[in-house]
Formats: sequence, C-alpha cells, structure tokens
Amino acid sequence: MGILLLSGCFNKLTPVEKIYNVLEKVVSTENVFKEQQEPLVELEQQEKEIYDKIISLGMKEVNEINRLSDQATAIVDKRRDHMNKEQQSIAASQKEFNKILPLINEIEESALKEKAEKLYDTMTERYKIHDELYQHYLEGVKLDKELYLMFKKEDLQLEQLDTQITKINEIYAKILEENEEFNKKTKEYNDAKLSFYKESGLKIETKE
Repeated sequence: MGILLLSGCFNKLTPVEKIYNVLEKVVSTENVFKEQQEPLVELEQQEKEIYDKIISLGMKEVNEINRLSDQATAIVDKRRDHMNKEQQSIAASQKEFNKILPLINEIEESALKEKAEKLYDTMTERYKIHDELYQHYLEGVKLDKELYLMFKKEDLQLEQLDTQITKINEIYAKILEENEEFNKKTKEYNDAKLSFYKESGLKIETKE
C-alpha cells in the first residue's frame, strides 16, 4: 500500500501536514533496511549448514575443514556488509525523522502535541535499540571469524573451542533479544503514528 505525499507548497502546509510528509519520507528511507532482511536470513542458514559440516568432520580432515572455514568466513563478511547497509538505512531514516521535532513544537492543540511527542519518543527508542543491536552484531561477526580461524589450527584445543562457542552463543542471545525489542518498538511506533493521524483528523489518501 503506497501513501501519497500531500501536494502543494511545503511552507503553506500545517505543522501536521508537514509532519505527515516527513514521516512518509522516513518510510521510503528504510526500504534499503527492509531489503537486507531476506538475504541475511539466507546467509545465516548457509553458514549454519557449513558450521554443522565442520563439526561433523574429524580433525584429520584438515583440507576439507580449511575449505569449509574459508567458505564460512566469506559468508560472515557478506552478512557484515548487509548489516552495514541496514545500519546506513536506519541512520538515514533517523536523520529524516529528526526533522519533525521543530514541527511538533508548532502544534498548538495539547492532545495532538502529546501524541506527536509520544510518536517521537517511541521512534527515538527504536533507533537506540537498533544501534545496540548493530554493535552487538558486529561483535558477533568478529567472534565468528575468530572461530573459523580456530578451526584451521591443527593444534586447536577443545577447551579453546568451547570458550569461543560460549562467547558466540552469548552475543547472539543478546542480538535475538534486541531484535525482538526492535520489532516490538516498531509496532508501537506504527500504532502511535496511526493514533496521531487519527487525532489530527488528517485525510490520508492511499493507493495500491
């Protein structure tokens, strides 16, 4: 469902109409973010399959372990690239979104202004959660690459491997939790946006 931007000279629009136009631009800036989701899931699945193969091999199968470790490392690099694009998209979204703050101050109706402030606070929290998720994801990528380097060591100790895998499991548990928080906050933001539009009485035209 595409939403039409309000037409006309921006300066002649009300604060609510200006906010509406900014918020719809925010939606378009996150298109790149959305485009990263499916490739990331596919790459994570591919990497998991390679990891399982490595674990199933005996330590004497050095050449095959090295080959698979190199494949997995290349996938980790691709995951990092997709995550960087995702973060850049979110950063662009935040830059656009911040334009509504002075517009909120122009709203005179207290009830409407309160809903606009709630919308702003919710989205700001969403950005903060994603920043934390991104930092932890990069940390996870670093640990993953260290793991695949470990697999290539002929004198690898089981204790070293267990320690590294524990670190990886801990960081990805954080990432999973933050991803759930991010999705929850996204829903809260969308609800707050609809509530703001409803309170404003703004007539929104939509098209397929």
